Amino acid sequence: MKNLLLVFLIFFMSDSLFSQTLDAILAKESVENSTDVSGTFNGTRIMNGQSIETRQKGVLEFLIQHRFGRINSGGYELYGLDESNIRFGLEYAVTDDFAIALGRSSFEKVYDGYLKYRLVKQKTGNKSVPLSVTLFASGTEKTLKDYDPAKKPSFSDRLVYTSQVLIARKFNSNFSLQISPTYIHYNTASSSLNPNDIYAVGIGIKIKVSKHISINGEYYYSVNSFKSMETENSIALGIGIETGGHIFQLIFTNSRAMIEKGFIAETQGDFINGDIHFGFNISRDFYLIKAKNEEKLY
Repeated sequence: MKNLLLVFLIFFMSDSLFSQTLDAILAKESVENSTDVSGTFNGTRIMNGQSIETRQKGVLEFLIQHRFGRINSGGYELYGLDESNIRFGLEYAVTDDFAIALGRSSFEKVYDGYLKYRLVKQKTGNKSVPLSVTLFASGTEKTLKDYDPAKKPSFSDRLVYTSQVLIARKFNSNFSLQISPTYIHYNTASSSLNPNDIYAVGIGIKIKVSKHISINGEYYYSVNSFKSMETENSIALGIGIETGGHIFQLIFTNSRAMIEKGFIAETQGDFINGDIHFGFNISRDFYLIKAKNEEKLY
């Protein structure tokens, strides 16, 4: 009888131990089966605006953005090609989820800097996450001397801040969508008629048409706008091409500026009436720290 009880006890303990081990294995596999969704967009920009994407740790992105004059300016201006605005930018990935950047635009001679943090990543698997969320915050200084020398604005007066929550979902391998609630603060309004705070919301899409080519679109709706001048909502359409370490985007937009406060709050061209600027973005990645694995853009 004692031997029978001993055998039963050993069997019970073994079964309990096996069940705990099996539960641990299944829990581990559940975590391991959750996979990050990559390539929601094919770069850190959708068109004019930011995407949810951040680079791998140690990657330095060199970004050149170019916008010509309005296409409807006619043959004398070579349909806008005689006029050119450019922005150079450097963005460094401190971690896989956090980046810092600096840039300079020829339009209005603006210096800009920003921080970008990937808060949530879309995941598939047993513990799926339906959305990606990235936080964006920037500051700009306009240095163009377009003022009366007797009324020179202070450094603080020239500052504008932008905050965004970028929310995106890659629905399948061919379609991605992003919503971008936006807040812009001007330290000093350019007119007593203008608000210091601008609220807007953007929507961006990517439609993949081949392995390395996508059609991208972007629209920003301004909830409140300046009263001292006629402004339009920013529209951008174009094609994105990924070629290994380069990303090339051809863009048609009614926005002249290439920074958030400019194209979201200060666009004056009417896209429907042909006030369209042709331009492009081109980026190149430099791996300052050896990558663990190659970043997948698509």
